[in-house]
Amino acid sequence: MSQSVLTSQIRAALKMLRSAIEACPDALWDRKSDPNGFWALAYYTLFFAHLYALASEEDLEPFAGDVAGREGLVWIDLGDWSELEPGDTNSKDDVLACRDHIDRRVAEPVQSAPFDGPSGFHWLPLPRGAAHLCNLRHIQHHASQMAEGLRQDTGVGTNWVFADG
Repeated sequence: MSQSVLTSQIRAALKMLRSAIEACPDALWDRKSDPNGFWALAYYTLFFAHLYALASEEDLEPFAGDVAGREGLVWIDLGDWSELEPGDTNSKDDVLACRDHIDRRVAEPVQSAPFDGPSGFHWLPLPRGAAHLCNLRHIQHHASQMAEGLRQDTGVGTNWVFADG
């Protein structure tokens, strides 16, 4: 598999995530009764999509629209999101802007590091190519989780997205 093929698949997964985020009604976005808030799961997924596309943790520049400037928020247990005060959650527009920011930047790091080199993350003892595939699966896992939650709660579905060229 080439790096450009992998990049197109990651970007398609990010589009599917965008579809789920856009389809989420405001009433579900930060519903306190959910064990993992929709917004928190979306942002968590994007944080790691961004991180794992990079060569290492040191290359991470947090997205400027992060919740109240708390760049480490996504590292907390997702269940702790319910302890946040009103206004501390990311808006849908902020999360979509973060998704677009990552989508515009994913190609360069994915295509620049050799697939057979180290992942760049001490907790991920895989070759770089395998780490990118794990990243793709992680994005798709949570995009599917959010899409299924929307279907169950609202009857709203999301569409399959094919890769770009």
